[in-house]
Amino acid sequence: MRATVDRPGLDSQGRTPLIKIRRVRKGDLAKVRDVIEQAFGDFFERQMGTRPRQVFGGSQYVHHRWLMEPWGCFVAEEGDGKIVGAALAVIWGTVGLVGPVAVLTNYQNQDIGQQLLTACQGFFEENKATLEGVSTYPNSPKHIMLYQKFGYRPKGLVLLAGKPLDRREIVQATRPPKPGLAVRRYSSLEEAKKKAVMQRVRRITNSIWRGMDLSKEVEIVDGLALGDTLLLEKGRDVIGFAIVHMPGVSEAPHGSAYIKFLAVEGSHRKPEHLHALLAAVEDMAHAAQLQRVVAPIYTYYWTAYQTLLERGYHPDFTMVRMKRGKQEDYEHPDDLVLDDWR
Repeated sequence: MRATVDRPGLDSQGRTPLIKIRRVRKGDLAKVRDVIEQAFGDFFERQMGTRPRQVFGGSQYVHHRWLMEPWGCFVAEEGDGKIVGAALAVIWGTVGLVGPVAVLTNYQNQDIGQQLLTACQGFFEENKATLEGVSTYPNSPKHIMLYQKFGYRPKGLVLLAGKPLDRREIVQATRPPKPGLAVRRYSSLEEAKKKAVMQRVRRITNSIWRGMDLSKEVEIVDGLALGDTLLLEKGRDVIGFAIVHMPGVSEAPHGSAYIKFLAVEGSHRKPEHLHALLAAVEDMAHAAQLQRVVAPIYTYYWTAYQTLLERGYHPDFTMVRMKRGKQEDYEHPDDLVLDDWR
């Protein structure tokens, strides 16, 4: 659905229009990426004292998210056409996620970030999201306060954890832990079979939160060859899946496979099933001659968190998850879920 967002923004005193908030166009993509990387490069430099050589470790967010959700991507534009801010939002069925949101340093503290977030909230309302979320930096009161103005509340820590790969460990780990379990790649399926598999994937995500749907994420990874989705099968049934990005124009950092989303169905939430999916991801990464696997873990998912630690994953950095909307019954500590809300 389309929103009427092609309108000029106002400054903090409500005076003459200065900034226009509009949707991203194809010709904007390179500039949007530059704005996001410049704004966050400045932020990291202020936080750490040195500017990172590569913002986000080489992860890319703009191009494929725009292709997946063009009506959820916005820019803040000056009258002369200069893009000074950007915000990306995606919909996972009934779950809306916002970020990154970025404003060039010289244009901050002028309510531009709030205008971009207002556009994202309109997008969520049009799509009837019942839960909205964001991951931001716990050491940045400015970021936290911005989202709090829109009703987002800090809920818990998210760890970005990495694991160096060792071939001997992978050979041992990829042996099926139990007869009857198998892992297949979504990309290997015939087109006629993908629809039925997608229905099973929706069933798994719906068991986590009513109406949650990762179909677009699976399809964009498959369609753009950003990586693959691994399917954990027990007999003829799909009981879990992992959406994995590989380096390039995806969200994977350089030299690493990245788990964008992983879930095991509630009725099959045994650590051995999480181990089987993680082993398949590690084997996939090693076959591509990558050095690491990186995974997000919301610490409320305690069993999944403990399993990652036992498997040799170590936290790289920490973020805080914030939520807005209906929040009851979303997570259970025993849920085997790895989900990136950035």
